[in-house]
Amino acid sequence: MDRPREGGAPPRASNGNGASDRGAQGVTLPATIKDEKDLEPYERLFANTAYWKRIGEEFQNPLIVTGTVLFMSRSTSGFVQRDQETFDNLGRRRVMPMRTYMERKGYILQPKFIFIDGRTGTVMHSENFREEVLYNANQSTPALSSYFELMDRLIPSFLSTLSSQKIKGTRVLLQ
Repeated sequence: MDRPREGGAPPRASNGNGASDRGAQGVTLPATIKDEKDLEPYERLFANTAYWKRIGEEFQNPLIVTGTVLFMSRSTSGFVQRDQETFDNLGRRRVMPMRTYMERKGYILQPKFIFIDGRTGTVMHSENFREEVLYNANQSTPALSSYFELMDRLIPSFLSTLSSQKIKGTRVLLQ
């Protein structure tokens, strides 16, 4: 994951041994991001009003949308309720809920969007989202496919933060 720039200075590259390095202004940045706590050092970067004001001036004072995105795998096990369809002797269909124990694997997409006023450099709004998809443990679903599925779920929520207008669209994923 590329690190955001602070104060106009590019971040230093990781030293390759998994250790943290120091970004601009002494902020300790993790070399790898594995979970939510690894994103905490980046929070100081979003509070740097002088930097965001300078970016806003460069682009004629726009609304700046920035933030973090965490995409990670997840494994879980437990009871899942599924509907089981059965037919009696007369051909009548019945749907009965069945609880079964399952091991499941999947992915979590957890973005945090931060909206910054380009004129002042101050944070106007911040919003966290979380989308998750789980599959049977024996089903092999590529991470990229899951990412697009989660993004398709997330985009309407993100857009509703900006406008109340509804947007419809379709995406075709080719193999």
